[in-house]
Amino acid sequence: MALPDLIEIVPPARPSPVRITVPGSKSITNRALILAALADGRTILRGALWSDDTEIMVEALRVLGFMLQVERDAAEAANCTITVDGRGGAIPNAGTPDAPLEIFVGNAGTAARFLMAMLCLGNGVYHVQGIPRMHERPQRALFDALTVLGYRVSAEGGRLPATISGESAPTKKSCTVSIEESSQFASALLLSAGVGGWQVRVTGEDAEESAYVAMTSKLIDVFPEHGGEFVIEPDASSASYFLAAGALLPDTHLVVNDWPESDWQIDARFPAFLQRFRNPEIVFEPISRTHDLGDAIMTAIVVAPLLPKPSVFTDLGRLRVQESERVAALRTELSKCGAEVIESGETLEVRTSTLHGAEIDTYDDHRVAMSFATLGLAVPGMRIREPNCVAKTFPNFFAKLAQAAPEGLGATILDPATGRQVTGGDLLAE
Repeated sequence: MALPDLIEIVPPARPSPVRITVPGSKSITNRALILAALADGRTILRGALWSDDTEIMVEALRVLGFMLQVERDAAEAANCTITVDGRGGAIPNAGTPDAPLEIFVGNAGTAARFLMAMLCLGNGVYHVQGIPRMHERPQRALFDALTVLGYRVSAEGGRLPATISGESAPTKKSCTVSIEESSQFASALLLSAGVGGWQVRVTGEDAEESAYVAMTSKLIDVFPEHGGEFVIEPDASSASYFLAAGALLPDTHLVVNDWPESDWQIDARFPAFLQRFRNPEIVFEPISRTHDLGDAIMTAIVVAPLLPKPSVFTDLGRLRVQESERVAALRTELSKCGAEVIESGETLEVRTSTLHGAEIDTYDDHRVAMSFATLGLAVPGMRIREPNCVAKTFPNFFAKLAQAAPEGLGATILDPATGRQVTGGDLLAE
């Protein structure tokens, strides 16, 4: 069972009180998996996300010889409890120069980068590869830092596929890494720095302010390094779609269960953006991908044409080198819907527009699909191509859109090819 290749979002017929549960944070889950594998003892991760990206990380750790048990959560289909037997910094399995151990990372940036730093702690040779889009994404800053530490990394053009050797001890204990292209480079090094004995200096755009690097440091500080239990908080980026739905459907009283209480996730700031719907008299300051929002800036951009005044979104450069060229994707697909969008460098200005439904290309990008599906709750006729890409981080996203209130929004998902309503297990992405 899987979603059709093309679906249409039909807005809910009437407003209802809604209490949504969103899955665990992908960013925290994949960081916690690395720390649990490196811990000295058994760690139980509760509320962990179970999606393509976290499954890729779990399978890679199993290939490396770690014992992991996954128990699906009966209360939330996209969550699970993962038990990890840490090896105190040891990497059980490795390959040889003639037969490197193969590690597949799909298009999971966190898995790829976090694992590549960790592999340097091993006693052999590893070959890391993903899907073609992953091979286009930048890695050079991480490879340069690992090389400075004394590890051997072979990667043409500073991109995947890469061969990494952890056979020799590091020749240096400190390195510098730039996060201009991705904060994940710094997080990768920091997660393994305790075992490796590395000192990591972070440079680049707003290095000290980077919310994702700060998340990593705070997680390391509180993680049970000798085993124990750790609870993954809900994903604020995933919550942004439903919070936006609550603003687009003003007669629907929507609450997200267990809203994160920590300050780890930059996208927990998304409700501040939604004040533009509730209080249009406020000054619409530019929204920065660096300072204000992370992945949820895509949700904000997509719903911005429905605001009473233009909105400006800045510092969008990193969106160009993620799962798709997201700046171009957002401009192109919003324009299909009748939105006036002006692109200038790393900035998008989205003006108030009268929108209509359109057939949205998703570029195999889960956040493009979910953002435009959210817009479809207020704009009839929105059709989403290749919706199964949401399996990357939120496999039951469309099931939550379609589920009756109060657990869902009560939207209808149609298969335009047959005219039938998509229900039950067919709403789960694969």
